[in-house]
Amino acid sequence: MPTTSLPMLVPPRPWRGIRDGGFLIQPVQLMRSTQEMDDNHDHMLRYKCDSRELSAVLDSLNYLGTCAWKTNNRILDLAIQVFNDQGDDTLAIPGPVVPLELEPLEKSVKEPEARMKQIQEHRRARKLAREHYSLRMTALYKLSVANHFRDRVFWLPLNMDFRGRVYPIPPHCCHVGDDLSRGMLQFAEGVPLGPDGLRWLKIHLANLYGAKKKSSLDERVEYTDQMMSEVLDSADNPLTGARWWMHGDEPWQVLATCMEIAKAVRSPDPAQYVSHQPVHQDGSCNGLQHYAALGHDRYGARQVNLIPADRPQDVYAEVAKLVEEARLHDAEQGHRIATLLEDKVTRRVVKQTVMTIVYGVTFVGGRLQIERQLKDLDLDERVLFEASAYLVHKVFASIGQMFTRAKAIQDWFALSATHIAYTGHCVDWYTPLSLYVCQPYCKKAVKTIKTRLQGIEIPTQGFAMSVPDSRKQRAAFPPNFVHSLDSTHMMLTAVH
Repeated sequence: MPTTSLPMLVPPRPWRGIRDGGFLIQPVQLMRSTQEMDDNHDHMLRYKCDSRELSAVLDSLNYLGTCAWKTNNRILDLAIQVFNDQGDDTLAIPGPVVPLELEPLEKSVKEPEARMKQIQEHRRARKLAREHYSLRMTALYKLSVANHFRDRVFWLPLNMDFRGRVYPIPPHCCHVGDDLSRGMLQFAEGVPLGPDGLRWLKIHLANLYGAKKKSSLDERVEYTDQMMSEVLDSADNPLTGARWWMHGDEPWQVLATCMEIAKAVRSPDPAQYVSHQPVHQDGSCNGLQHYAALGHDRYGARQVNLIPADRPQDVYAEVAKLVEEARLHDAEQGHRIATLLEDKVTRRVVKQTVMTIVYGVTFVGGRLQIERQLKDLDLDERVLFEASAYLVHKVFASIGQMFTRAKAIQDWFALSATHIAYTGHCVDWYTPLSLYVCQPYCKKAVKTIKTRLQGIEIPTQGFAMSVPDSRKQRAAFPPNFVHSLDSTHMMLTAVH
C-alpha cells in the first residue's frame, strides 16, 4: 500500500497553502484532481485565491485533522473472526472467494434466443464473481489497516474536492466510511459522559438500529431502556447470544454502542465514565435542506426538520408513501409491474434516490439504486429492470410534488449554467468561505494538421484551451452548488 493510503502516527502537517500540508514527507494537493482537471485548474485556484483568503477553509481542515483516533479492538477481533469464518453478507463481510465454475456453452443450441440466454447467464455469473471478489478484498483492506494500527493512536490527514467537500486522504478504515469502518473506530481522547452523555448514547443506539425513525428523542431513550436486556446480551455474547445487534440498520456500530452502554451502566457512576465512542449526527437529506432554505419553503423545511417539531419528520417515508399511493392506483388499473411491486415500496427502497436526486442523480443512476434495493427483496430478476424504471419515475414525480420550489430553483440553476457555457465560460463561483469553485467540464479543443494524405486532429493540452461542455455544465451546476454550500456549513460547524 502507498503511504498516502495509511493513517499517520503523528498529527498531520497543517495546511498553509494549496500544496503545503497533510503528510510530513509525501506531497499531496489540497484539492483532489478529477479526470477533467489538469494543472491549469490548480494554477487558476492559486490565481483566484491566496492562502489569506482561504484561511477559514484551511483552519477547518487543520482542526478536523487534529482529531486522534484508535481502533475498537473488540469490534476488530469480532470482524476478523467473521471474516475468517466464511464471512456474513448481512454484516458486509463477504465469504471466501471460490473459483468460478461455469458450464460450457452448448454448441448444440442453435436457436438465437436460447444461446443468447446462455451467454447472458455467463456474463451475469462473471459480473457477480467480480463484485464478490472486490467486496471481499475491500473488507480485507479495512481489517488489515485497522489491525496494523491496533493499540496505536493515529490521525487522518484531510483534503477536499473542487467543491470543498472534505475527505480523509487514507481511503481505508476512516470515519466517513461504511458501517464496518465506523464501528472499528473510536476517539483516542475520551471524555466523561456527564449528565447527558448516556442519554445520547441511547438515542444514538436507537438511531443506528433504525426501529424508531419517527419517534421523539425521549421515545428513543425509552426504546433503548426497554431493549436493555438485548443490549447487554449483545455486548456480552455478540456471536453466541441472541445476536439482536445483527438485525439493526448499522450492525457493527450498533454492537460498538451496545458495548459502550454496557460499560457505562455497569460503572459506579455513569456520568463519570470516560467514553471514547463517537455519536454521529446526520442531517435530514442535506440537499433538500439547502433547497428549502434557499427557497424559503416552509412546507419543505418542515419535511427535512429545519422547523422545530415535537418529533422528527421523515422525508424518505413520506416519499415512499406517495409512491405507494401512485403504485396502488396503477395496480387497480391493472398495471402488471405495479401489481408485482405490492409490499415492495419501502422507505429503504427509495431512500438513496431521494437523498441523491438533489445532487444530480440521473434517471439511469436512480434506476440502478432502486434495482439494488429490489434485488435484496428477492424480486424476480426478470422484472428488475422494468420495476426499478417504474419506481424511479414515481420517486422523481413525488419529489417534484413535495418540493416544488426546490425543483424551480434547480431548473433555474441549470438554465443559468447553459447560458454561461454558451458564452464560452465555465460556471464558477465563490463559496461563503471565499473558496473559488470552477466546474472543470470541458470539451478538449482540437488542432487540425493538414497533410497531403489527410487531416490529423490533435487535442490541445490545458484547461484554458478547452471549450465548456454545455451539457455537463448544465447537469452538474445544481448539485455542485449545493455541495459547496453543504461543505461550507460543515466547515463553519467545525470551526465554531
